[in-house]
Amino acid sequence: MKQPTYDEISALPSYAPQSIPVAFEDLNGHLNIRHYLGIASEGLDESLVEVGIPKDWRNTGRAVFSAEHHLTYFHELRTGDRVSVRVRMIGRSDKAIHVLVYLVDEGRERVAYLMEEIFLCIDMEQRRTTPWSDEVKEKVDARVAEHRDLPWEPQLSGSMKVR
Repeated sequence: MKQPTYDEISALPSYAPQSIPVAFEDLNGHLNIRHYLGIASEGLDESLVEVGIPKDWRNTGRAVFSAEHHLTYFHELRTGDRVSVRVRMIGRSDKAIHVLVYLVDEGRERVAYLMEEIFLCIDMEQRRTTPWSDEVKEKVDARVAEHRDLPWEPQLSGSMKVR
């Protein structure tokens, strides 16, 4: 699976920059699998604020639930490595959003991990999917259009899409 170059991925905003702490290391001496997902999710959450989905959104009676993931590991990350998260929005439906979340090894200037995700808008009272607000729809549509204009094609798993 071909990934964007460092120069290409750097056109996307950086979220959740951090160095890998010793506590995230597994028995193999590199970043434990669960922390790849955790750091990527942290960066995705930060990016969603810009499209009208605050981190404390559930206080408004709504929330975001993950529906599907496809995870690809390209390079190991080790204690002390500097990383950031980059998010590319692919599309949305009335109740779902499709994104690519890249975990970038800043020191080696490469994509280390890719999380492709579909997440849903949830009404917390009914615990069921519900349509995105008009504000979120507009902002997400603008971001999708902006990302569609990037000069590199996203590599999708082909196993998921918004419905």
